[in-house]
Amino acid sequence: MDTTLISRRHFLQTTSAAGLAVAAGPSLASIMPDTTLRVLSIGVIGTIGGADRQNIASHPLAEIVGLCDVDTNALAEAGAEHPDAFRCADYREAFDKYGDKFDAVIVATPDHSHASIMTRALSAGKHVYGQKPLVQQLEELEIIDRAIKARPDLVTQVGAQRIEHAPRRAAVDILKSGELGRVIEAHVTYGNGARAGGHYFADGVLGDPCDPPAGFDYDLWLCGAAHEPCRPQMVQRQWRSWFNYGGGQIADWVVHLTDVLMYAFPELQHPMMVCTRTPTRDMSHFHADKVTSTITYPVNSERFANTTCNLYFYDSGMTPNRAQIGLGEGEWPSGIVTVVVCEGGTLVLAPEGPLEVWRDGQKTDGMAWPGLPAYESFSHWHAWVDKALGKETAHRWCPFEVGLRCTEPGLLAVKAAKYPGQVLMWDRSKLVFPNHREASRTLVRREYRSEFAPVRL
Repeated sequence: MDTTLISRRHFLQTTSAAGLAVAAGPSLASIMPDTTLRVLSIGVIGTIGGADRQNIASHPLAEIVGLCDVDTNALAEAGAEHPDAFRCADYREAFDKYGDKFDAVIVATPDHSHASIMTRALSAGKHVYGQKPLVQQLEELEIIDRAIKARPDLVTQVGAQRIEHAPRRAAVDILKSGELGRVIEAHVTYGNGARAGGHYFADGVLGDPCDPPAGFDYDLWLCGAAHEPCRPQMVQRQWRSWFNYGGGQIADWVVHLTDVLMYAFPELQHPMMVCTRTPTRDMSHFHADKVTSTITYPVNSERFANTTCNLYFYDSGMTPNRAQIGLGEGEWPSGIVTVVVCEGGTLVLAPEGPLEVWRDGQKTDGMAWPGLPAYESFSHWHAWVDKALGKETAHRWCPFEVGLRCTEPGLLAVKAAKYPGQVLMWDRSKLVFPNHREASRTLVRREYRSEFAPVRL
């Protein structure tokens, strides 16, 4: 075959699907010496879009060729860094008008628009780097799952960059080893709350309708959500607090904090039950705060102490009782931690470390665990680019199939706050709460504006 006739699209798709880079070895560069991954950035600045774009652009074989954002000021700012990139406000225009100019997409938009944009990208044959949480509606878990199964040739990755830190990878290895004994339960603390106010969150006070910021296309920002008036503390960062657009602190952080569990324990597939408690009673617009939630998984494995395993979530500065889980007096290493309680000890992990292992009331440094490898430094963003270009890499963590498993318990926890203290059984296969018809009607799906609906593959 004349390699000069290999099309760029064919090369990118076949190498990522079949791992041609491994088979070809050093000759890959001679086959396509100037192959680059052409990337469209959707949500170019925001809370994480700028970091995603800049880190991916720093890969020597990646190029930001397109910019899409509903905020003209953000487009102008990002455009100064990528003067040759095309620009547009509407993601649909990017695919319809410029679809042949890019191979991959960064989706760093508010949660409620993720499924619409990501499925459009996958249906168009584009690799996707998608921000967490992957989706905002429970039904969208299945919509995305079907989309990635329909396009197994495409490379997906969730923005779970904290896995770059060695303590997180060490936690996975320790838990997988089984040396701490059978798992009893896990606790995850989230630090902040959905109504904390400040930079990222609204304060839970519903303001009067107002004009959107200058240069901001509010109708496009709504994407598939039903129209409602713009209000203060809503559209640029604090959308996280709003029930129809974000997922509060819990859904925002759940991928960062449960990834080690999902990698160590494939038994944790889909929860069977959720019960959330909160004193918040008005949830007509905002997510609840002061949330504690119990998410129950069925497990049938000798690696677990029981046939079910509970994940306990806490936000708004709340934490588990150290004495109750056998740690005794002491301080948590962070306000945000993942705690895995096992029969032979307890693992405590902050987002970027430190990693603690507790046995018989004594703390040891988890990084001193016998037999751990030397953990290489790597770029989470670059690993996605490498894989999309067909290069096998051990550092591609959190593809969408793992990200969906991480996202599901977070969505269940925050949505079940609508029915505080009530036990909701969850059937993922049917997307219903079998014991609660009203929860099935109100918590699982939304009606989309047709022109922005997700693509169902």
